[in-house]
Amino acid sequence: MDRTLAADLARLPELLDATRRAAVRALETLDARPVVPAAPAPDSVPAPPPLPEHGAGAEAALAAFQERWEPRLSASAGPRYLGFVTGGATPAALAGDWLTAVHDQNSNSALDGAGQDLERETVGWLRELFGLSGAHRGTLVSGATMSNTTGLAIAREWLGERAGVSPAEDGAAALGPVRVLSAAPHSSIAKALSVLGLGRRSLVAVPTLPGREAVDPAALDRALADTPGPAVVVANAGTVNTVDFDDLRAVAALKDRHDFWLHTDAAFGAFAALSPDHAHLVAGLDASDSLCVDLHKWLNVPYDSAVQFTRRPDLQARVFRNAAAYLGPLGDHPDLVHLTPENSHRLRALAAWFTLRAYGRRGHREIVERDIACARALGAELDRDPAFRLLSPVRLNVVCFTLAADPTPARLAALREAAAADVFVTPTRYAGTPALRAAFSNWRTTQADVRRAAAALRTAARDTA
Repeated sequence: MDRTLAADLARLPELLDATRRAAVRALETLDARPVVPAAPAPDSVPAPPPLPEHGAGAEAALAAFQERWEPRLSASAGPRYLGFVTGGATPAALAGDWLTAVHDQNSNSALDGAGQDLERETVGWLRELFGLSGAHRGTLVSGATMSNTTGLAIAREWLGERAGVSPAEDGAAALGPVRVLSAAPHSSIAKALSVLGLGRRSLVAVPTLPGREAVDPAALDRALADTPGPAVVVANAGTVNTVDFDDLRAVAALKDRHDFWLHTDAAFGAFAALSPDHAHLVAGLDASDSLCVDLHKWLNVPYDSAVQFTRRPDLQARVFRNAAAYLGPLGDHPDLVHLTPENSHRLRALAAWFTLRAYGRRGHREIVERDIACARALGAELDRDPAFRLLSPVRLNVVCFTLAADPTPARLAALREAAAADVFVTPTRYAGTPALRAAFSNWRTTQADVRRAAAALRTAARDTA
């Protein structure tokens, strides 16, 4: 064994304790650190060092990380990182994630321990959390993009079933032209269609309700009537800019007249099911043929983690089955290796299992409802300020706003950068207007953070006017 590696092995408890202390310091300083540190000037960044021929050991690596890289990392685990619908990691999820690395499981095969059984238990809890019936089966994947891709891959096979072909065996070209209908799809939908060989041009925009991002069911009805053969409909349960929800029951009711696969992108909107005051937004979610939910958003588990559900696990296995002598057979309950694009993945279910076991439905409902209240409070603060203009009602956990005067991309970028030490928001464009969005999904965020974020935005607006 390499001498340095052997020395680290002998001192492993000490090294883990040093890492624990470093982690505690990082988390304890979240509130004081800049949410997004100022980027260094390009000419001040030193050239990367060469790969060392002889390593100095884990302790030296930790010290080098703390000196060179840690100060440049954003405080994305903290309460005022309001970009990208990024959650943090609850204490239990963090513990589960550390143990995931300790046990280093590839949980895709029944030949190796109980990893996939733990994942199935976790998926069962998630199914209950979102109010889905037992008709849905699910697996964990890396994020919403992979969840949407997996769901649309199953939809592609369903289209083949209708046409008497198998795209998994014969290729996507065997389907001929495909139409995928959606009103305000996330960018990952077009990406998934590209990956799956269906093409970005197969995505057809359906009109929305006036002043909304939600689909107009009558327009969808007409678009389906004009579609030759079976189609795929991508419904939205929580759009990116305004967290608008399609009427899922009305969309599903169109199946009485049209033949289509219903995929619902509920990456973070599915968590509305936890709040009695907002559960109506996801009424009809169970009617989906496939479903995307992102866990490193509102479940507050570390990146990367999401879940996909489907009513047709048989088609899922037809797409993703992996034939090798060292893998288990498909059978009635195929190993997870036959259900996702990955032949291997870490036991990412453990972090989700830990936080669900630790805090249950009630604890996660409290996080969701507190974040919703914070979003509404920030919306109210900005709505009272003549420097800002809300572009949409705060329906759930995202505030979409812009400057009241001269909202150019350059001015909004300057505002974002000026406020970045205290709050991080992301740029967008809504109904043609350059805008900003603040997304609340972190378990740490409180009303005190809202007041600090609002003050930072007001000061930045004044200073960059």
